[in-house]
Amino acid sequence: MSTVEHPPGAPHTPTGAEFIEAQQSPQFQDLKRTLRRFVFPMTAFFLIWYAVYVLLGAFAHDFMAISVWGNINVGIILGLLQFVTTFLITGLYVRFANRDLDPKSEAIRNELESEVRP
Repeated sequence: MSTVEHPPGAPHTPTGAEFIEAQQSPQFQDLKRTLRRFVFPMTAFFLIWYAVYVLLGAFAHDFMAISVWGNINVGIILGLLQFVTTFLITGLYVRFANRDLDPKSEAIRNELESEVRP
């Protein structure tokens, strides 16, 4: 426990040692695993999707130039889908963070800030 006096009702300010202890806790390791379970596959998906778009633009000119409707071609549609994908991934991450990450991180924070530590 810290030797620093806190006003009544103020959260405990964790020490460096307490932060290191929290990082090594099973709860924090679970939080990291949960984050990685979403971030790594989603990052790989988006990078592959973007690379396919760039490679099609560089090497499949005829395919990208196929007219879909008026002056709208496959290249424009795929380019706009890059934006759609970005917003979709952002929305999925926000939902994932609210549902899976925030409760776990809040529990860790509450434990660190509590005056009485187990």
